Amino acid sequence: MSGGDEAGRLVRPFALTGGRTRPSRADFTLITTVTAVDPPPERTAWPQPEHGRILRLCARPVAVAELAAHLDLPVSVVVIMLCDLLEAGLITARPPRSVTGAHDLDLDLLQKVRDGLGRI
Repeated sequence: MSGGDEAGRLVRPFALTGGRTRPSRADFTLITTVTAVDPPPERTAWPQPEHGRILRLCARPVAVAELAAHLDLPVSVVVIMLCDLLEAGLITARPPRSVTGAHDLDLDLLQKVRDGLGRI
C-alpha cells in the first residue's frame, strides 16, 4: 500500500467504514461511474478525510475501480464510503450502459461489420 507512509497505513480500512463490512446499497459495480454533485448540497463534515478525497476525485466522472486505485483502498471499503456519499446526496452513480439487450444494438451496423469481416 502506497500513500507515502513507509510504516504502513495509519487508519485500518474497517475504521474508515465504521466497522461495516457490507454496503447499504447494491448500486455499485467496478465500472459504475461516480460523479460529485455540483454544486454540493451543503457543507458536510465527514469523519474520514477519504470522503473528501473521494469527492475531489469525483469532480469528473470516474469508475469505482479507478477510485479504489487512486485511494489505495480495497474496492469493498470504497463502495461502503460511496454508499454514504450517495445517501447524503453528494454524488451520483451511473451504472454501465448495457449492450446485452436487443434494443441497445444497431442491427444495421452489426450487419455491416459482419459483411466487412467476411471480406478479410
